[in-house]
Amino acid sequence: MQLATHIALGLAMAASGLQVQWHHSTALGTHTAGRLEHGVRLPAEGRTFFTWDPVLRRSPNRDWRRWGTDRLVRVVLDVARDHHAAHPRAPRMAIGDLSRPHGGDFGPRFGYIGHASHQNGLDVDVYYPRADARELAPRDAGDIDRRLSQALVDRFLAAGAQVIFVGPNTGLGGPPGRVQALVHHDNHLHVRLGQE
Repeated sequence: MQLATHIALGLAMAASGLQVQWHHSTALGTHTAGRLEHGVRLPAEGRTFFTWDPVLRRSPNRDWRRWGTDRLVRVVLDVARDHHAAHPRAPRMAIGDLSRPHGGDFGPRFGYIGHASHQNGLDVDVYYPRADARELAPRDAGDIDRRLSQALVDRFLAAGAQVIFVGPNTGLGGPPGRVQALVHHDNHLHVRLGQE
């Protein structure tokens, strides 16, 4: 990304109250055997989003679980902003895990069942908006607002997601191959960007 673009993005984030240390980062290897070089940390919360810790089951998510490539962090913040603009009465977007500061293993030793992927800064979990509009992670597909959840899937597709995993009981969909049903995803969608 060119310096002028970084400066403009930094000014826009500062105006919105977000403190992001923007710099170019690199995803190395794959989502299941990779690492993250010069990662960018997603802020704990903002006007259009909050973070959720899936292990402690509270907000905000811990700092070391919120790192990604600069491109992933930009996509997440852009989608949160655009989703809020389109649905101003909806709850803020709930963001779960990205990657660890330098990527790498994010398995069960990091809590609960861990992640098989999330290793190179190109994966993010986003919790479905709840039907009761509470700013908590839904327990299961019965808690979700399907209209708002599908809107998030569509927005991430438009932002260039390579693949999105959704829960098999959510009723959410999209282009075959790009939107796939996967167990353990009935309370959140998993967005993966491709390598640049």
